[in-house]
Order: sequence, then structure tokens, then C-alpha cells
Amino acid sequence: MAGATSQILFVSSELYPLVKTGGLADVSYALPHALQLSGAAVTLMIPGYPSVLSHLPHAKIVHRFTDPVFSAGGSLLEARMPGSGERLLVFNSPQLYQRDGGIYVNEKQQDWPDNALRYGQFDRAVAEVAINRCGLTWQPDVVHCNDWQTGLVPGLIKHLAGEAGQSAPASVFTIHNLAYQGIFDRKAFDQLQLPARWWSIDGVEYYGRFSFLKAGLMFADKMTTVSPRYREEVLTPDLGCGMEGVLHSRRDQLEGILNGVDYANWNPETDRLIAHQYSSDTLDDKRINKIALQRETGLPIDSSIPIVGLISRLVSQKGIDLVIALLNRMNGRRVQWVILGNGDEEFEAELERLASMYSDKIYFNRSYDEGLAHQIEAGADIFLMPSRYEPCGLNQLYSLRYGTLPLVRCTGGLADTVVNATPETIADNSATGFVFNTLDVSELESTLNHALQLYTDQPVWRQISRRAMSRDFSWQRSADKYLNVYMGVGGGGGGG
Repeated sequence: MAGATSQILFVSSELYPLVKTGGLADVSYALPHALQLSGAAVTLMIPGYPSVLSHLPHAKIVHRFTDPVFSAGGSLLEARMPGSGERLLVFNSPQLYQRDGGIYVNEKQQDWPDNALRYGQFDRAVAEVAINRCGLTWQPDVVHCNDWQTGLVPGLIKHLAGEAGQSAPASVFTIHNLAYQGIFDRKAFDQLQLPARWWSIDGVEYYGRFSFLKAGLMFADKMTTVSPRYREEVLTPDLGCGMEGVLHSRRDQLEGILNGVDYANWNPETDRLIAHQYSSDTLDDKRINKIALQRETGLPIDSSIPIVGLISRLVSQKGIDLVIALLNRMNGRRVQWVILGNGDEEFEAELERLASMYSDKIYFNRSYDEGLAHQIEAGADIFLMPSRYEPCGLNQLYSLRYGTLPLVRCTGGLADTVVNATPETIADNSATGFVFNTLDVSELESTLNHALQLYTDQPVWRQISRRAMSRDFSWQRSADKYLNVYMGVGGGGGGG
């Protein structure tokens, strides 16, 4: 099925540069492009948020959804992705998407109360496209769905194709973060006019409610996680988030594929958002970026002071409570901190307090700044990711390419991508960063102390940095593995 003539419909709720709240948008941009380079023909499909439409002034209407099941109305737009040129389909329904606030939440950071309808109608539109009901005279071989917002698609494809007596394209469902499950009540299930037989323990019912995510897990022909380690973790009670039983029942259809890096955007040799470009051959020039980062953040300018960078959502998953506890212990040490991110108000307030109290050591910016994010990767010496769990993680991959050594907890994609600096791994030149195991501030502090001590041995530090920069996590490798999944898919999901 996969190969030069494969037709892939890649479905996501986010897509860089049109709309982004996190790493899903980056994946949805980079993976399809890599798939195209490997010979697949990829069509993308996303909802018509305001930012999407503003990027696509010349999009044309190719279909109107008139079936009463589309209670909010809607049309299908066709355009081309800015820059990369992939074919792009947009489900445009102003009643669902044209509103102020975020794409998932309102101005008060509360979930939109009609999210079930917003993504249920989108999924229905995707299914209509997938079985060639929208006048496009085109049908994909595989529909690749991503996270809970697209979870109804695999089942709806099977259901609608069965009603019409036609064959359904295969489906792949990627779990980017199992903790987000799209759970709604029976009223929402009925409003979406989903098949009554789905309301069962072997369908989408979940403790008296229903889950978009569970629908994807039950009905997709194949499932993937975004790293091999995360594939193993979601089968356990600790990180299965209540879905481990479902995943165990279908574990033969579950595969872990590591996300990649878009080196066109994240490469210190070509990065136009950093103060000075550099490579592993000119690694000493990295200090120019450190000085630029210190100047931009108002920290004392001294290239000999190690900088710890952190770019993150400020939520418990990311271990921010450990970071705050660590900062309260580290104030006497000769180290600077540059922290970029927003999230829980309590974490934001505490970081602002610490940055105000120790303005010569800690800089905190609660807004997202793409340019500053790149400059942190280029100017910091250590990049901190003490996550409780991390399905893949992207910043540690960016950090490796920038020679900014990641300090991570041993979980998910972090464990798959960072080699702990020990005497043995330093000797055999495999070390690329620092890894700790236990969710404990004392172990985190000990690991950071080890990193800071090693930083004083600059020849060894540069050796590790150059090894880190040499690691290849390009999307092309991941795309080839997805093509193998597409080739092997063709059954195994429950009937829709």
C-alpha cells in the first residue's frame, strides 16, 4: 500500500505555522513533508480556526456539508500549505471555530463547552472526505489521525463505508499524549448521532461517559506512540491513564516510533533567529550566543557562568514543582537560569517571585517567544527537562543539535534519546547529556551538580557537546517507519 503512489490523509487539530499550541503542530508540519520526500502523496486536513483562514486568503470552497448531521453547518476548503505546498483541506464552520480565545479553551483557559461538537463535526467531515463523499474524486489509502480530537475518525470511516457498502481506507491513530482523552457525557454522544452500538465497554463508553481517545484506540487499524519507550509505558497502570486495558487488548497493533526534528528550522548552522550561527567545528562560537542571551535577559554578562535553560508548559507533568524546589536550593551556586513558558498560575507566580528576588541569577518570561526559544537553545549550556512523563519531547532533540546538553528524567522519549554522561559513556564517546531516575529534588540536584562539575572540564564538555550535535533524529527516519506501518495496515481494528 505504501510507496510512490500511496495517498495519505493526515488529520490533526494543529498545524504549524497555521495554528500551534504545542509539539503536535510541529509534528503535523514536519512528518507529512518527510512522507512526501519518501514518495507518499499527502493531503492534510484541519479545522478552520481564524488563524488558519487568515493564512489562506485564496482557499476555495470545494464542498458544502448539507446533511442534517452537520448541525453547525460547514464547508470544505482546499488550499496549499504555505511554503511546503502540500495539499490542504480545511473544515470551515464559523459557528464552531470563529471565536476569540484559544483553539481548545476560552479567554479564561476553560475548555470550550462545545468541544465535543467542534471536534465531532470535524471528525465527521474527515470521514466524509475519506470515503469520497465530497466530490473530490479522490480517496486516500490511509487516514492518519492524531490525538483525541481526531479519535472518532477511524470508527466513522468504517461506519459510513459499511452503510454505503463500500470499502474503507485503513486508519492509523497516533497517541501524542495519553493523558488527554476527550471525555464527554452521554448527551454529547447523542448530539453527535454516533452509532448506538458504540455505547458499550467494547466501544467508546468510559465509566458512564465516552472518550474520543478510546474510540481511536478501539477502531483504528494500527496505533502508534511517539517513542518506543512510551509504547511500553502506556501499557502500565502508572502511565496508562486508565486506558492500559484497552491498549493491552490491542498491543499487537501498537508500535512506538520516535518523533523527529525539523532541522530546517532547528539547526545552529542555519538558524536566523540566533545571534551567531555555529557548528560542531566552530563550537567555541556558541559563547557569542550565551553573551547575547545574557544581554537579552538582563543577566550579568560572563561567558564562564553556566546557563541552565528551560522552555516548557508550566504544568505538573513537566516537573515544574521540582524545578521550583531546586531553584530554592541553588541560589548560592554560580549558575544562571533562563526560563520561558506559561501554564499553572501558581507555578507562574512562584517563578516570578524567584526571578524578582534573584534577578542576577534567574530570568523568567511567561509569554511564548519563538525567537527567544531559539536563542535559549543556542545560548544555554544545559537544558532542563525533569518531566514526570514525556511521550517523546522535542526540546531535548533541539538541544542535542545545538550542543546544549539535556538534563532529563529517565522516561519516555527522553530516555530513548539522551545518553547519560558516566565515566564509561564519556570514555567510549557515547555520552550526550545527563539522566536522573527518581522524581526527587535531591536526585535532580545531585545530577545538576554533576553536570556543573563536568562543565568545569571544558575539553570533556566540548567532547560531549560535539557528540550530541552529531546525533541524527531527522524526520526522514521516522517517516520511513511510518511508511512501513502504512504498508502493513489493513485490518485489526474493531468494526465501526
